[in-house]
Amino acid sequence: MTASITSLAVLAAGALSALFYARRRQWVELALVGLAALALAAMFADLRQPGSVAANITLSTDAAGNASEAALLAVPQAGAILLRGDGLREAQWRDLPARPLQWKPPADADLLWLDFPRSVALGRMFQFSARRGQAQAGWRLQLLAENGQLLAEARAAAATDKLSLQWLPPLAEAMLLQARLLDAAGKTIAAGPVPLQVVAAAPLQVLGRFDAPSFDARALNQLLAEGDAVLDWQLTLGKAIARSETARVPLTRPNLLLVDAAYVEHMNPAARAALLAQVAQGAPLLVLGANAADAALWQREFGLRLRPQSATTEKEDTRQFSINGAQLALTPAGLNPDAQAGAAWTAAARDDKQQAWLWQRDWQRGRVLWLGVADWHRYAISAPQPLALWWQQLLDRVALPAPQKSAWRLPDPMPVPGLRSELCGQGFKPGEEVQLDGMAAARWQARAEQADAVCVALWPRAPGWQKFASGGQEGMEYVYAAGDWPAWQRALRRDATARYAARSEAKPASAGAGATSAAGAPVNGRLAPDATAAANGAPVPAAPFALLFALCMLTLWWREQR
Repeated sequence: MTASITSLAVLAAGALSALFYARRRQWVELALVGLAALALAAMFADLRQPGSVAANITLSTDAAGNASEAALLAVPQAGAILLRGDGLREAQWRDLPARPLQWKPPADADLLWLDFPRSVALGRMFQFSARRGQAQAGWRLQLLAENGQLLAEARAAAATDKLSLQWLPPLAEAMLLQARLLDAAGKTIAAGPVPLQVVAAAPLQVLGRFDAPSFDARALNQLLAEGDAVLDWQLTLGKAIARSETARVPLTRPNLLLVDAAYVEHMNPAARAALLAQVAQGAPLLVLGANAADAALWQREFGLRLRPQSATTEKEDTRQFSINGAQLALTPAGLNPDAQAGAAWTAAARDDKQQAWLWQRDWQRGRVLWLGVADWHRYAISAPQPLALWWQQLLDRVALPAPQKSAWRLPDPMPVPGLRSELCGQGFKPGEEVQLDGMAAARWQARAEQADAVCVALWPRAPGWQKFASGGQEGMEYVYAAGDWPAWQRALRRDATARYAARSEAKPASAGAGATSAAGAPVNGRLAPDATAAANGAPVPAAPFALLFALCMLTLWWREQR
């Protein structure tokens, strides 16, 4: 509106000037002032180029996620995309510029999302989860070995869209498991490969100090030794008798300081201060509280309020744990934190009955933890594997992770042949060479979205294990076949399409009562900002009009001077 008023005012002033020259019969001056007025009015008129409207394109994807090459090449020149199908994979969308997207996901597709780690350490549970697009009852999730042997199974007792199962790998090796989903009648819904790399865990470095011998300490020592932990172990057996176990390698930075309550209570103040100084530097201190006897010391030195365990409620306070199908019942410690353990203390873990059995507090850069259960040695013979898993889960929770110089990252959840994938790594330097099995060597590149890692693009050629190496470190990743897990591939394409729509502001390219956004919601017939600009056309440059106006005025001035 303002531009139109300004243009009309300029034209009115030009008309008055032209009338003045017409009365004096100065026809050349009249033409110059008229042309100057038209040029100045055009500068303020916000003129648009009529042929600049970018056309919308229709992009159709089939069941396999393939799209027309011509349509993909036309996306950069398009004003908006009208999408039909489940969309493209993340790598394909990232190769295209952001454009307003009009898309309504198909409603009849059976989708599947799989969630599992592709690498686990030996001794840790492998957890596999499957989520379906619709909740149903009676369906099953099975994990099979390479020879078809059933390893684990989960069944949906009620209507649910998600099932999870666990399995303990026995060996450190790369394996290609199989998973399948069965409906209530036993018919296979979906099936496909599940790649898993079981790697040997870095040895845990434990500094153990105990002032009261017990079967629990002996069972724990055996479990840690069988787990290949590096132990510096000292146990006081009597007034002048002690048992020592020297570490096979120097403990430069222990992952865990492990003591019993009696050891802390019998320390002199200087030794206790030295221990807490080590904790303050970042080492976690786990206290086995079964033999605690001096509640006042723990209140005074650690701010931990303990209360005696009542004999009448001992059975009710027994901590219950379900570990890999087995039940462990552990006796609570004689002195345990009460409901108000202390301002700095919080419950770090609870059992199946939601009773706390592990408490912790921060100690500068480290932590102090109180283990309030005992008598786990009773399961060293009757249930050795569940006991080992229980301690493994506890150690994973409290111990420092083993330091690693470098580590691989696999951002692509399902790489397939012929489609660009990505490999990232921590601890590598940009420009360092990466050897890719069956492909040309590449070099690490820094990425803005990967602040602590470097990445490299790769195009897998065939399904199977893809090996790579860099800086003396080796790794591998499984490449799926194009026909593996079709329902999961559709779900990945839909998720990637939704992210692309969000990046493009998820606005449709055309107006109307039936226009929908990427989520299928009406947009009230209004154009998105990008689409409005495309429909109006690009603005005409003002510089030529300004130059014409200046020439006309200079010529008019020159003629007036004559």
